[in-house]
Parts: sequence; structure tokens; C-alpha cells
Amino acid sequence: MGGLVDFYGTHTFWVWIAVAAAILAFEVAAGSGWLLWPSASAAVMAFVSLFTSSAALEIGLFAALTIVTTLTARKFWPREPQGASDINDNVARLVGHRGRVAMAFVGGAGRVMVDGKEWAADSEDGAPLEIESVVEVVGLRAGTRLLVRPVR
Repeated sequence: MGGLVDFYGTHTFWVWIAVAAAILAFEVAAGSGWLLWPSASAAVMAFVSLFTSSAALEIGLFAALTIVTTLTARKFWPREPQGASDINDNVARLVGHRGRVAMAFVGGAGRVMVDGKEWAADSEDGAPLEIESVVEVVGLRAGTRLLVRPVR
């Protein structure tokens, strides 16, 4: 244990760089995004260690910096990428598209033609829709049924 303390005392910059690299390696393996901040904090501490000689101060500053950067990232970093949908999901991609009623809606249910394909659909407000009425897809119901509203 004395060897590690001596090594830290003489090579603090490289110890902090090694800590930053190790944390970054875990982040690359996990892909969570949350370990970026401790890794960046350790890299900052490598440069701070060039101007300090107190291990307790460096570790305390590392902990504080990690907490601050993580909480700041949590506040400003989007939890889910905006607009990042699965390009292979051929139903969800239709939201926002327009189409025409292919089979009249009875009881709020019918069929619509969107992007050259016929889909089962439900009217958003349950209103009947006539054949050839223009509709807009506003969502999904039960995973595969389109939720549509008339375009006026």
C-alpha cells in the first residue's frame, strides 16, 4: 500500500489521467452517458493536481466536481433524443402524414390509404368519415391502428 501512496505522491497527473481513462472505458462499454461526467472531472483533476499537493483536497474537489457536472447534465441533457424513432417501425413513421379514407368510417373505425398502403384506422373523435376525405395521422392505437383526424 505504501508503494501506491508514493506513486500517487510523485505522479498525481498520470494517476488522474488513468482514473479518467478507466471511467471512460466503462462508459464506452455501458453506453449510459452518465459516466462521461466523472471521467471529465477526473481529467480536470489531472490538471488541477499540477498546482496542488493535497490528495484530500483533490479527492474532495473531484467528488464535488462530479456531483455538479452530473446534476447539471441531468438538468440540461435530453433524456431521450428528440425525433429519434426507429426507421424500421413502418407504423410509427406515419404520424404526421396525410392520407385519404379508403373505407367509410362506421362507429369511428374504418380504413385509410397513407403512403400508398391501406391501414386500419380509428377516428380521433369517433366521428364518421366519408370515402376520399383527407385525414392526418395523429397517433397510434393498439400498436398498429392509426388514429386519424379530418383535415379541413
